[in-house]
Amino acid sequence: MAKPYKEMNREELLSLKKELEGKFEEAKGKGLKLDMSRGKQSTAQLDMTMSIMNVFDSDSVLKTEDGIDCRNYGLMDGIPEVKKLLGDMMGVPAQNVIVYGNSSLSVMYDAVSHSVTHGVMGSTPWCKLDKVKFLCPVPGYDRHFKITEYFGIEMINIPMTADGPDMDLVEKYVSEDEAVKGIWCVPKYSNPQGISYSDETVRRFANLKPAAKDFRIYWDNAYAVHHLYDDKQDEILEILSECEKAGNPDMVFEFCSTSKVSFAGGGIAGMAASKANLDYIKEGMTVRTIGYDKVNQLRHVRYFKDINGIRAHMKKHAEIIRPKFEAVLQVLDKEIGGLGIGEWNKPVGGYFISFEAMEGCAKAIVAKCKEAGVVMTGAGATFPYGKDPKDSNIRIAPTFPTPEEMAEATDLFVLCVKLVSVNKLLDKNVG
Repeated sequence: MAKPYKEMNREELLSLKKELEGKFEEAKGKGLKLDMSRGKQSTAQLDMTMSIMNVFDSDSVLKTEDGIDCRNYGLMDGIPEVKKLLGDMMGVPAQNVIVYGNSSLSVMYDAVSHSVTHGVMGSTPWCKLDKVKFLCPVPGYDRHFKITEYFGIEMINIPMTADGPDMDLVEKYVSEDEAVKGIWCVPKYSNPQGISYSDETVRRFANLKPAAKDFRIYWDNAYAVHHLYDDKQDEILEILSECEKAGNPDMVFEFCSTSKVSFAGGGIAGMAASKANLDYIKEGMTVRTIGYDKVNQLRHVRYFKDINGIRAHMKKHAEIIRPKFEAVLQVLDKEIGGLGIGEWNKPVGGYFISFEAMEGCAKAIVAKCKEAGVVMTGAGATFPYGKDPKDSNIRIAPTFPTPEEMAEATDLFVLCVKLVSVNKLLDKNVG
């Protein structure tokens, strides 16, 4: 077994540095141009769904089961069949669902924007308050943080644990500070760590006692059906029903989409909430839109038919991306395991692998990778304002490259981790 880097003396580290620098120059000479920066579907995954385009032709009858013509106005909040389909994805009744356009991120943006300008169910608009704060489990999803940053909302880091966010901290902030209006959550196969919230965590969320009556949990159930294995699948408690049991029926906005089920940018998105919340949201919707793309909604339900169709489809996705995850993890275990220069999660679902480098090394590792032709998610992106206090978290997105490209990219990543770690230890005058 290789000797941990921190146990090496200065002479050993200098020798290793020379060896690694030689390998890095060789890697640069390959002229790699690989992208591991975002959780995008691969071409193979997108090709797998192309037959959805054959669902309709010019002779198709584009009517719902109730006979509503999807080519015309009406059904602003979505066709019934798709409400049921998305409801089944989230585990909620169809009557608690609104169907939107192609992006759940847009729905989240709109929910925050409307709260800023018009308030939540009669509460003071946030724009008229001196201070508005959001809790942000970290590491987390960079696009969540960009929304709240865009509106000038103060973001507070909440460390993630193996069971989800640190609920002691969440409860303290929510119950004591009326300025805390929301919390971002990816409860299943979290971005980037792949953590699923424990039953206790979900129940503690449901039993929160907010100081602010307009506090909402932004429950982004983005990976509800995104398992990597048939025999290892995380399941989480359904938050809306738990909140109702706890006497907090209006505390959650839940979101989902088919962006990583059918086509990114060509799918459908939904929101689930209590009837009171939905009534409030629909008031704004009637001003904003006559209705979303019901033809695309009908296309999806005709193609997938029901939740079982989605589950069968997602098994095909897993068959494509699972080997890529396993390849990355195998290289990390083989090349870095035991060296004391990094830790990583081993998710059973979702779209990412979260890597924790030695403190102060993440930015340098990502820069080294870019220098040799591999683009990673920017270091710090998984924290509000792009500021990782420890400069250690790196999000690895294995899905987009081909298996061959993934192997090359991981080999280079490991090389960069080793080289930057050696330099860091030498800078500390070890030995």
